[in-house]
Amino acid sequence: MRTRAATILLALALALGAAGTTACGRGGNAGSGGIGGGLFQQYEYEEDVYLSLDGTATVYLNSSIPALNALRGTSFDAQPTARIDRAPIREYFSTSLTHVTRVSTSRRSNRQFVHVRIDVDDIRRLSDAAPFAWSVYQFKSDDNLYVYEQTVGPAAGRDAGQVGWSGREVVAFRLHLPSKIAYHNTRREIGRGNILVWEQLLAERLRGTPLTLNARMETQSILYRTLWLFGSTFAAVALTFVLVIWWVLRRGPKPVEV
Repeated sequence: MRTRAATILLALALALGAAGTTACGRGGNAGSGGIGGGLFQQYEYEEDVYLSLDGTATVYLNSSIPALNALRGTSFDAQPTARIDRAPIREYFSTSLTHVTRVSTSRRSNRQFVHVRIDVDDIRRLSDAAPFAWSVYQFKSDDNLYVYEQTVGPAAGRDAGQVGWSGREVVAFRLHLPSKIAYHNTRREIGRGNILVWEQLLAERLRGTPLTLNARMETQSILYRTLWLFGSTFAAVALTFVLVIWWVLRRGPKPVEV
């Protein structure tokens, strides 16, 4: 009986191992590659858009106060020692289309930074919200793919004063997509987790250097694919278990030698 039990356990272990390897291999394709030097990059302004296939989105905006003033035309106190009042930050990013769920602050390079999480009702209408009005957004279906396009227009051009910028500061726009990416114009690899990244020097963004974000993705979400994969894996393991039990029982007990 011990031999039979060991045989069953070994067969199940092999089945689970093979299924797990397959799952990991398939899952890795969606997020292969790195973000290309962004790990230690010092970003001055960032917009991270987590897009859903129904057009809703969550935006994480991270910016120094001077960059926010210069790029978006706000007039928040940019003094390094100023105490940041989060209420005006929340009010600025709150509109009928955007709902602020978190505001936090930090300090780096003698500059104050704000970090805002915003839920968006419809990415296609985000340009109607003043904080994001410098961009035009499109999200539509085309030839069995979803197409996302964002054209970032001129900055507000407000003078930020002497804030210690070296000229190497970077602005980033990131797009986190929910399905397999068929095309993008980043000219870099897809980041892990299906992340696309577009970057500009802050000086270029202040001058209004054109920037267009374009991506095409499949219409079926990665989550759906993952659930289907795990379901099929479970079914395969269950079938293997049944077959092993049937095989062991069919052989019957080993005759006892006299």
